[in-house]
Amino acid sequence: MNRFLRLRLIYVLSAVVLLIVALLILVPGGDKVSSGVKGTETKQAREDTIALDQFGIPESGLLVESGTVRAGQTLSHILSGLGLGNYKIHNIAEGMQEVFNPRRIRRGNNYFAYYSGNPEKELCHFVYEISDLEYLVVDIGDTLAVRMGEREVREVAREASGVINSSLWNALVENGINPELAIHMSRVLAWSVDFYRIEAGDRFRVLYSEKYTGDRPVGISHIEAIYFLHRGSEIEGFRFESDTLTGYYDIEGNNLRKVFLRAPLEFARITSRYSHSRLHPIHGDRRPHLGTDYAAPHGTPILAVGDGVVTRATYSGGNGNYVRIRHNSVYETQYLHMSRFASGIRPGARVSQGDVIGYVGSTGTATGPHVCFRFWKNGQQVDHLRLEFPSGDPLPEDYMDAFLERAHSLKSRLNRINISGLPS
Repeated sequence: MNRFLRLRLIYVLSAVVLLIVALLILVPGGDKVSSGVKGTETKQAREDTIALDQFGIPESGLLVESGTVRAGQTLSHILSGLGLGNYKIHNIAEGMQEVFNPRRIRRGNNYFAYYSGNPEKELCHFVYEISDLEYLVVDIGDTLAVRMGEREVREVAREASGVINSSLWNALVENGINPELAIHMSRVLAWSVDFYRIEAGDRFRVLYSEKYTGDRPVGISHIEAIYFLHRGSEIEGFRFESDTLTGYYDIEGNNLRKVFLRAPLEFARITSRYSHSRLHPIHGDRRPHLGTDYAAPHGTPILAVGDGVVTRATYSGGNGNYVRIRHNSVYETQYLHMSRFASGIRPGARVSQGDVIGYVGSTGTATGPHVCFRFWKNGQQVDHLRLEFPSGDPLPEDYMDAFLERAHSLKSRLNRINISGLPS
């Protein structure tokens, strides 16, 4: 084939290809390229609708852009990057003051910018996600409006079980359970289970409620019922709520809450126990250590183990910053080596069980961050881990019928849970 014929053949084939492409584009319903574009537009519109719905913005047909707050970014940086001038930015910052401090904008949080679809692409709304549940909406128009919003939350019933090999936290993670549940379990069982002496083989079953916004889990709401086998002893608790009380009780209506918490920290480890002859880690000699040391990261909240009145909140050489609380005519407690006191903690202040009274530190004579917890009974320091404390008030008789009906139902559900890690 000569050169002229080869060129003519190439021209003919090119024309045929162009004609086919033109027909595909022009024929309705017959083009995959057009379908692909339409699918992209539909997806974008759907995403915009979801974003509008979740923040309560009534308009439709807006263009949305999203972003994440970067390190060092302020409200001014973000809004100027969205095309607003200094005057409008100042007005927005002023308008926000009454509902949200602009300085609370945090790195890693998301924001959304909604623009009108007209050629000018004007910013109509700015949304900042404060948390998984809360958000801030700034409506930008002839008049500026700033409002706080909260996503609708639904609760989903869940169940969990497991065998503890090392820690409760690890047992939950190993079974694919939200480890936040460990915190709720420790609070319910704080008076019954020594979480610093968990043994391999301890096991649990739990019925609980988890919070969702849309399809996204945002935290544990509360525990409904719990079974825990700890060091050979079985503990059960059932939640009961009325207009006047909310608590956890065993099947006979006895309160799981006791007069004192077993420890002043939610999670920590014992590094030194009560002893009349301990080798001092700094001085190197043997001397009494009439308290229990709990090691925890610097700044961990320290809790009052019971209701009472603060008698001292001060500094002394070896003890560092410490708080002493008188609970009644029999019991007193002391918390040593704090980095600082909690707000309002001073002599004469009343505290309730579980209140934060200070934060873990290493002030005074200490080799690292911990709290030395000391316990007095009738003026004598004693080992609180060897004491049995009385329970709180039992469930009032007027509620017993309703409670028993609920508790037996929950107990049946608990018993049907196969404990993960054990033969079914």
